Amino acid sequence: MKQNQNIFLIGPMGAGKSSVGKHLAAELNMDFYDSDEEIENRSGVDIGWIFDVEGDEGFRKRELTVIKELVTLPRIVLATGGGSVLLPEVQELLRQHGVTVFLDASLSYQHVRTVNEARRPLLRVPNRKEVIEKLYEERTPLYETLADYRLLTDNRSVRVVTDDIIHWLSTR
Repeated sequence: MKQNQNIFLIGPMGAGKSSVGKHLAAELNMDFYDSDEEIENRSGVDIGWIFDVEGDEGFRKRELTVIKELVTLPRIVLATGGGSVLLPEVQELLRQHGVTVFLDASLSYQHVRTVNEARRPLLRVPNRKEVIEKLYEERTPLYETLADYRLLTDNRSVRVVTDDIIHWLSTR
């Protein structure tokens, strides 16, 4: 791995991007950022409020602004929002500024991991399972195209997933 190489984690809700990202950054002595947390910190409101007031388009604009700034920082691990890859501009930023790791999770695992999550605006619907399936079908091809490395996180500890990523980085 290049000394100043950034690591970007992409994937669906519930795949463990934030948990793995924090652990990975600590193991590699890098700074950790979560794009959703950054948006909330900068705006002073939660993601749900932004979606309610500004809609998906408004949220994506904020997301692009935050990611555009963060990717220029040296030696970071960035956990992106599940839908960040929908924007071609974000895809290009991730390609240009680091390596991209696709943390994949099966539909059943995503459902279990997000069942009690009230903070996820796209899942504040009665048909959560259908929404998860639709998002997976729409976004997985983007994750696959963008990823330098892909691994399944189902029933795997943060430690094991982190170790897999570190091993992959060491063989590049």
